[in-house]
Amino acid sequence: MALSKRSSTSSSNNNNRIGLILIATILGLYTIGLCASIWHLPSPTHRRRRWVERMKMRFGGSINLSTTGIEDVDADADDYEDDLQVGNKSGVIPQAKWPISIRDEDGNFDDVVHPGHKAKGNPDVIMSVPKMWIDNPVSIHQNKLMSRELAMKIGSCATPDASGNHARGDSCPISERTIYVAIASYRDYQCRDTVTSIFERAKFPERVRVGVTDQIVEGEDGPCDAPYRPCKEDPEQMLCKYKSQLDVYQVDAPLAIGPVFARHLGHRMYRGEYYYMQSDAHVTFTRNWDEDIISQQEVSKNEMAVLSTYLSDVVGNIDKNGKSLINTRPIMCNTDYESGQKNKYLRHGSQPEAVPTIRGTPQLEPYWAAGYSFSRGHFVVNVPYDFHQPMIFQGEEMSIGIRGFTIGYDFYAPERSVCFHHYAEGANKKARNKVPHYWEHTNIYAGAGTKAMYRLLGVVHMNPEIDRKEWDHTEESKYGLGGVRTPEKFYSTFGIDVVHKRTEQHLCRFVETGIMHKKFTPFLRKDGMGIDYDKINYKFKDPLNGEKGSEDGDDEYEDEEEEE
Repeated sequence: MALSKRSSTSSSNNNNRIGLILIATILGLYTIGLCASIWHLPSPTHRRRRWVERMKMRFGGSINLSTTGIEDVDADADDYEDDLQVGNKSGVIPQAKWPISIRDEDGNFDDVVHPGHKAKGNPDVIMSVPKMWIDNPVSIHQNKLMSRELAMKIGSCATPDASGNHARGDSCPISERTIYVAIASYRDYQCRDTVTSIFERAKFPERVRVGVTDQIVEGEDGPCDAPYRPCKEDPEQMLCKYKSQLDVYQVDAPLAIGPVFARHLGHRMYRGEYYYMQSDAHVTFTRNWDEDIISQQEVSKNEMAVLSTYLSDVVGNIDKNGKSLINTRPIMCNTDYESGQKNKYLRHGSQPEAVPTIRGTPQLEPYWAAGYSFSRGHFVVNVPYDFHQPMIFQGEEMSIGIRGFTIGYDFYAPERSVCFHHYAEGANKKARNKVPHYWEHTNIYAGAGTKAMYRLLGVVHMNPEIDRKEWDHTEESKYGLGGVRTPEKFYSTFGIDVVHKRTEQHLCRFVETGIMHKKFTPFLRKDGMGIDYDKINYKFKDPLNGEKGSEDGDDEYEDEEEEE
């Protein structure tokens, strides 16, 4: 009996071991299968591992590597979280790096629903897009004036300090301060010429990085990073020589829904550069443009300065060697209401161009222009283009400008032009008129622009007659106002009546003459963190209506007008 009992126990133990082995084997095979399945799931990545093919299938965009000659990246980037440094109590600032490219960020992409198709009730069109360098602007500006100490933590230096830190603040030599240039292009044959001009004419091209949102019809339009000749035949072409400093995010043209979305994608490619510059895709730059525009920005002594203007025409204004032939420049002051997309909104008109009244420094102006903008890099972080504004063209400048004003930024007209625009006029009229426009696909997104305009105007308090329930508030804090100033302060200062949709006329008499500059710059904060509008009570009035601007009852405007 005892033998029989021991045999039974031994047999039972053997069966248990066999069972455990089988269970372990099954679990192991299941784990291997699960890992393999996860590996083969569609993921946002820049690598050639089905990247282009996957993005075409999903109707999204892709990082264009095929024409640049850049080798595939085989190793994943370091975990993104490992590259963060503490910025303030509620936010983090990624570690500054140089050189840098979104091609080196395998896995650091977001899958997003295309906003145009989402507005039409179709959530199935997914795009894989670069992640924002800092996803939440409020974590940085915290709805109050950003400190200078924090501002100095944003902006890379081409060479690190002794401890290996690239975020050197204003101790970074000016010649080593990096520049990120964002370009939004829609089927523009001159895009590659613009990029070439940027690198070729820069005094220090090694500190410049360009990010292009290239909206094209593949097979019909030349990609913005495609050199005219193969790099093997002519490696000295700018698109070859500086290919590692050029990131191109390619989008199928039917997915283009206006400059706001295209420039939003451009903001997503910013990676902590010291300066940020934005221009159109058909622009020619002057010789040593980088040195010139930085010197203009720095002489303002305003960390919150944004140099912005409409550009002068290229014809007759720049020679073949990149030397400017004029000493005039436009200034942003001519703006009024117009109707469109079932709304009334402010729109810039033609801007006055003349020899600057204020010399030796950029000149204060009230408005921001999308065609050209130059600032410190934290402008991108704090005032990102709104992802939820499809089919917006008129209105983008009010959105960025007024939001920027509330966060504490001040707008200036450059004293000198560093680039010129190829307008569809004169010698360029025939060629430029052949370039298609994004609204060739308007029928796909009919109605989306009207909804987006309600949101745009609602965010900046420009349509008080519309119930707030009527417009989309998605991520409003991210793409909304700051806490330094209010939109109402902007409107009252510069004579804008958002209730009756009218403006005090002849604002340029106050701006172009330099009166605004002389009156407001004395209130620049001692630490250079913007103009303190709490100390400005001025309210512009049309001088040709027999009225004068008011500031606690003084008559300084009238006196200075007579002196002019």
